[in-house]
Amino acid sequence: MPETIEIQLKKGVLTLCVLALLNRRDSYAYEIASTLADAIDMGEGTIYPLMRRMQSDGQVETYLVESPSGPSRKYYRLTDAGRRALEAQTDEWRAFVTAVEGVMNADAEPAPPAAKPAKTAERGAEQ
Repeated sequence: MPETIEIQLKKGVLTLCVLALLNRRDSYAYEIASTLADAIDMGEGTIYPLMRRMQSDGQVETYLVESPSGPSRKYYRLTDAGRRALEAQTDEWRAFVTAVEGVMNADAEPAPPAAKPAKTAERGAEQ
């Protein structure tokens, strides 16, 4: 079954959303997952692999913060590479949104329905 456009869009902007959240302040994965679950209905399970990939790509780094009510939490913060990635992805996202809006809101007349090709004796002979 093909994925809906909504699922594809969420996957496409997930890294951008995480970068934007971390640009505001350092955070731990569960907090990021909860924020994105509320904002764009993204499942928690997708965040942890993404955070590992972003760390291996050098976009984020981690540090531990002791918690008075349990184990230490691993916090993520943007690196310089992460800030550059955020800037580049933000520019790409805005250009994409502008292009899609341009197509969606075009004042052009809708195209007429495509004409069906006429059957000919030659076509039947070719097949």
